[in-house]
Parts: sequence; C-alpha cells; structure tokens
Amino acid sequence: MSIVNEKIRRSFRFNLLVVLILFFVAYILFFSSLKCLTHHGEEVKVPNVTGQPFETAEKILKDMGFELQIDSTYEPTIKALTVLKQVPDSNAVVKRSRIILLTINKTTPLMTPMPNLINLSLRGAIMILKNNKLILGDTTHRPDISGAVLAQKYNGNDIASGQLVPQGSRVSLVLGDQMNNPDIPVPSIVGIAFDQAKFILEGNGLGYSVVASGAITDSSSAIVVAQVPSSGNDPNVPAKMKEGEQMVITIQQNPDQIPSSNTNSQTPLNNKQK
Repeated sequence: MSIVNEKIRRSFRFNLLVVLILFFVAYILFFSSLKCLTHHGEEVKVPNVTGQPFETAEKILKDMGFELQIDSTYEPTIKALTVLKQVPDSNAVVKRSRIILLTINKTTPLMTPMPNLINLSLRGAIMILKNNKLILGDTTHRPDISGAVLAQKYNGNDIASGQLVPQGSRVSLVLGDQMNNPDIPVPSIVGIAFDQAKFILEGNGLGYSVVASGAITDSSSAIVVAQVPSSGNDPNVPAKMKEGEQMVITIQQNPDQIPSSNTNSQTPLNNKQK
C-alpha cells in the first residue's frame, strides 16, 4: 500500500512540475509576443497632412501603418477634398497602428439661411457672413447718414433673410456713405406730376415717402401738392438736405388748384403749363 501511495505522490509531483513548466513557457511566450502584438517601441511622429489633397494624405498615412477615420465639413475658400484638420496633430508621437481622424472639405456645399445684415456695420456683417460660411462680394456705396448696410444682394438681386443659399456664396452689400454725404438744396417739386418729381428726387440722391390726398387712380399723372421739407420761400437761401434723406410728398389726382412751388398762393389748374 505504501508503494502505491509513493507512486501516486511521485506522479502528482511530476504532473505539477510539468504544469509549472508549461505555465512558465506560456508566460515567456506571451510577454515575448506582446511587443509584436502591441508594436511596443515602434512609436513614430504623425506627419503633417493638413492642407494636402486627401489622396496624398491617405497614401502617406497608410504607408506608415496608420488606420484612417474620415469626417467632412465645408470651407468655401478651400479646394474640395483637401484635408482641413487631423487628430492627433502633426508631430504627435503615437504607435503605428493608431487611428488618425481626418476632416475633409466637401465637394458640394451645404445650404444655409441668409442672415439679416441690414443696419449692421460692415465689420459686423463680415463676421456674420463668415460664421455662416458666406463670402463678402462687391460693396457699393449710397449716400446715407447711418453708414450701415442698406441692402444685401445675391446674384445681383436683393435677398431676404432666411432664404437658403449655398455655403460659399458671395453676398454683395450696399453701404451708407457717411463720408460723401454733402448738403444739397432742397428741390422744388410742388405743382408737378409725380413721375417728374420722382425723377428729380432720385437725380439728387434723395429718398421719398408718399401721402395720398384723396383717391389716386393713376399715380404717374397725380400732382404733387405738398412737400416736407419745403424748398424755402427765399430762392437765394434754399433749404438743405443730406443725400439719402427722405422727403415726404403729398400727391392728389386732379387738384382744382395747383400750389405754387415757393409761395402759399394757388395756381388754377387751367393755367398750368402743359
């Protein structure tokens, strides 16, 4: 019986020794291969591919053993399919198997609502255009005391806020010109047809608003019966306005009498010069 027990003990010790040896060998093999599996010690600097065409950047990074993940956005001033951003940044030290995130410029712009730029300063308008990925186009000036944005145009036409336009579109602005806003004599338009009055006001760079006296059936032939401000009673000392300012004019379809331009007298309609 003791001989049997001795054999069992020897067998147990032998098997335990074998297990220990196998475990030790596996331990050595595991940590020996861990370096290969994790590429330990194979760290490299990430190259700078920002600004490169995607095709070029992809080849450079894949040749260095990197994996790629792609995102996209749109920048109107940069060529399509250009790398806009990379993560990690260039010169970061990483393992070769690291995933590099590239943000690529889209080929087709997104649509964006047109912002409201009216009454903003030029600087404020440019900032809002940039935030909406729109580009400042031509700027023209019109006499106005505000010096702010008076109109916003797309493809030569006025564009309302909220209307969708492609990102990267050029938006032209009409700006008030405070530096070139001289005093001009107020023209006398009382007693003349509305169409002729408009021509005179627009020729002098003046705006206008219209008040109707009675029913108007044909505005072009209606007569101007009053204006504010007036041209003054003394022709040698005319009233002054700034270019871009508004005159209020009152029109009447068929007045019985036509007021004289610079006096309070009334002129009979049948005496009006044709």
